[in-house]
Amino acid sequence: MIPGLSQADTSTDDREAIVLAHPKQVDMGQPFLVRLTSVQAFDRLSVNWLEQEFTPSVSQWNDRHVAIAMLGTDVLTLKPGRHTLLVRAWTGGKETVWKRSVIIVARAFPRQDLNLPSKMVTPPVAELERIKRERTRTRKAKKTWSAQRLWQLPFHKPVKGKTTSVYGLQRVLNGKPKNPHRGMDFRAPTGTGVEAVADGRVILAEAHYYAGNSLYIDHGNGVISLYFHLSKFDVVQGDLVKKGQMIGRSGSTGRATGPHLHLSISVQGQLVDPAPLFEKTTDQLLR
Repeated sequence: MIPGLSQADTSTDDREAIVLAHPKQVDMGQPFLVRLTSVQAFDRLSVNWLEQEFTPSVSQWNDRHVAIAMLGTDVLTLKPGRHTLLVRAWTGGKETVWKRSVIIVARAFPRQDLNLPSKMVTPPVAELERIKRERTRTRKAKKTWSAQRLWQLPFHKPVKGKTTSVYGLQRVLNGKPKNPHRGMDFRAPTGTGVEAVADGRVILAEAHYYAGNSLYIDHGNGVISLYFHLSKFDVVQGDLVKKGQMIGRSGSTGRATGPHLHLSISVQGQLVDPAPLFEKTTDQLLR
């Protein structure tokens, strides 16, 4: 038996043919994994989660065929409760279907009050068209899906600085409630080297009104890392990068109270909590 399959389910006809592993319960905003393991080669695969369907890439391990998908939920867009995970696999011309429930559990998030220049909370009318254009491009970037999975766990921390803001913070800006914080902030004096969390390809490198100088890196199979408020880019769109490679320098561009690095992780278009991805192994994110 492969380690970490305590939550596994198997096909009914042959319990050694295909094994499906996934957690039954996950905290709001937490990323998690789904793994399919087969003694036969997969003819085709399909994973459906939160109305997104995709085909994870397959690798070889101990003479078995293994497909791993990263999934998650976004504190801004999803409510706690029971959600359906649908997995389909075809081997030897035969289809096996799993329809399972994953329970998303509510979390209590702390509140953070910040005072910012008024134009960064309520932007001038002249900037609204720019912000709209940027949102269109970043929305498309976060939904990028490439066939080859390049990421491995655990992720590499982009800077060595202390975490100053965690995922899910209920932010109040100049007394006005705003969207929750959907990433992590790290202490990073201006010019601190920022490193890629995993292998990937740069799909966006440009200045934005709110996020400042921003980098988006595609790590394959729907996993994208986002780096905000940079003072300098060390890579350009289209570059291939390696895990731990210098990709830019920290700063305070955009909506920022001081120099730091904001990191977000998009998984199938959902902005999830990055913290577990630095701490947990593949098997731990399957439980």
